[in-house]
Amino acid sequence: MKERMLLLDKIEPVENLIKNSNNIYELVEMAIESNDTEMEKELETECLELQKVFDELETKNLFSGEFDSKNAYLTLNAGAGGTESCDWASMLSRMYVRFCERHGFTVETTDELPGDEAGIKQISFYVQGLYAYGYLRSEIGVHRLVRISPFDANAKRHTSFVAVSVMPDIDEDIEVEINPADLRIDTYRASGAGGQHVNKTSSAIRITHIPTNTVVQCQAERSQHNNKDMAMKMLKAKLYQLEKEKLDKEKQKIAGEKTDIAWGNQIRSYVFQPYQMVKDLRTGCESGNMNSVMDGNIDEFISAYLKQQIKK
Repeated sequence: MKERMLLLDKIEPVENLIKNSNNIYELVEMAIESNDTEMEKELETECLELQKVFDELETKNLFSGEFDSKNAYLTLNAGAGGTESCDWASMLSRMYVRFCERHGFTVETTDELPGDEAGIKQISFYVQGLYAYGYLRSEIGVHRLVRISPFDANAKRHTSFVAVSVMPDIDEDIEVEINPADLRIDTYRASGAGGQHVNKTSSAIRITHIPTNTVVQCQAERSQHNNKDMAMKMLKAKLYQLEKEKLDKEKQKIAGEKTDIAWGNQIRSYVFQPYQMVKDLRTGCESGNMNSVMDGNIDEFISAYLKQQIKK
């Protein structure tokens, strides 16, 4: 049933694209014959919209990963840079929320740790929608900001970093054995929005997987039970990801490859001053339209990355 839905999701838009293209072609011929300049302008706009649909379908066709069609867990961690990095994490989180909204995904904040003065130190989202993981896995890595900091009285240029991690929601598809004896479960009072309820009830859940020292937490729901369910799903995804990374490292060792680690693994730079430029360091894809990118228009970067992966 799932496979049929995935096929329909690819076939139906293509059929609609062909149908709309044929309709526009006929209208273009009519506009040329009647020398209707107003209709020509309208059709030019429709052609641009059709191009956007084509580009989105082309990107979807690049999804080849086992879990690309799944929901995703998206986490941002502010790095070196103090308040500046926390503000950068807040800016990036808005960018991703806007991107998800544009693609019709549902975004739920599962955990948030505010910065000491501004912004956020860490934030986690649960993103629901077809191909959510397929799109967002392109964003895994370190994102670098260069700008004149509004928090610096001397107006000096600062460099800040935020690490983005993305995991697929594999709850229904993969068996990950978790021994209850290996878990430490703590409750605490939620720190986010929620009125008086969060101040009175220890509904937030923190689960530690002792053998791997993997920690997940959730405070999105008012119910402790619901928070525990979500935290267990996140833990399962993290443990699967750890195992996958271990296997990938073994493959790299056999192949004799070396990869950058931790904060050295920068994938994209965002320069606000002295000029404006967003550049993906993996593909060379770049854009000078900073406002558009920060408003969630990052499809060209994702598409370039996916095309590069197909070629490998």
